[in-house]
Amino acid sequence: MKVVALNVLAVTVMGFTSSQSVLAQPKTLEAALSRGDASGSFNLRYESVSEDNALKDASALTLRSALKYTTGTLKGFTGVLEMEDVRIVGLGDYSVPPSGYKTGQYSVIADPENTEVNQSYLQYMSGGFTGRIGRQDLRYDNQRFIGAVPWRQDYQSFDALSLEYRKDAAQTYTLNYNYLTKRERIFGQDADIDSKDHVLHGTVKLPVGQLTGYAYLLEDDIALNNSLDTWGVRLTGNKTVSGKALTYLAEYATQDYERGTASYDTDYYVLEGGITLGKLTAKLGYESLGSDQGAYGFSTPLATGHAFQGWADQFLATPAQGINDTYLNLAGAVAGGNAMFVYHDFSADHSTATVDDLGNEVNVQWTRGFRTNYTFGIKYADYSKGDLAAKADKQVFWTWVTLTF
Repeated sequence: MKVVALNVLAVTVMGFTSSQSVLAQPKTLEAALSRGDASGSFNLRYESVSEDNALKDASALTLRSALKYTTGTLKGFTGVLEMEDVRIVGLGDYSVPPSGYKTGQYSVIADPENTEVNQSYLQYMSGGFTGRIGRQDLRYDNQRFIGAVPWRQDYQSFDALSLEYRKDAAQTYTLNYNYLTKRERIFGQDADIDSKDHVLHGTVKLPVGQLTGYAYLLEDDIALNNSLDTWGVRLTGNKTVSGKALTYLAEYATQDYERGTASYDTDYYVLEGGITLGKLTAKLGYESLGSDQGAYGFSTPLATGHAFQGWADQFLATPAQGINDTYLNLAGAVAGGNAMFVYHDFSADHSTATVDDLGNEVNVQWTRGFRTNYTFGIKYADYSKGDLAAKADKQVFWTWVTLTF
């Protein structure tokens, strides 16, 4: 019934707002509330997981329904409300440990049934300044440190105060500050975390590309003394040489972790180069999440982790040995759609006599849009284990169709 209600509401709001779009900019609160814009999406996805362990193979058919409403702008102020609902559609043979759903029976598929407010904030804009308070979606750079985890059905968002300044439309430089009081995780209320996080992020455009500096100062709001402080710098750019488009990425960060009496220091870096040849884009990269003498691995708890270290999600939490990832990414147009092939070779940053090889993984994806607002996709991940006893060979298959409006 919740999904049906969202569907009916989406159609009703869309029809109402489209009839209002030609009206003048609102001058009263009532007009701002009634002359907004609605958008949304429905994502129906099948996922299957097979692991070489004692767990049963998992399979799930889930539907994510999302509806977002943005008010008209009144004296610089705008309001946003976004609801999301995730439902099992007849096939729910999988485990979601944080919610207690069939824990220990099947392999994990991180899509619990849940209905919640994904975003609800008030925004003020004036010139290059933007202020925002409330629950909101935050995504920085490639989401390696701060992201919305948009691959999962329940997106990640944050209860936060956000301040942003952009020099101009070309974004010659930008400055951002966020204070996060709650992390709304992908498992719904079962895994939300109260926090006292400070996020600082700034960019400047240079002749060689865009230079980014950041500080992510994370702290769980608990009695135990704790902190996870990450400071970094990132350079991205592109250049055309002899008619060929080249891209490059270089990034370095250092991290200090404390919890109670424990204290660790680690480093992170990535180097990547890419080239476009006709319809094919190739990227070769090396990413290292360092280890503090095999006791602690560099951590990115607020990242869109699915996009890194393979789609089988074997390294969402960095092992204590750290991880080095040498990867090749090939992407291009195939059969009227967009295809991608990715190969990962994993090794320990802190090798020992028993742990060095962390395995390898092959990822393949093909997507195609149709009828303007629809997207169809298929995706496959095949992880082969290395020396870590806690890991197992794993294969994951997805197929989905998405409607956006």
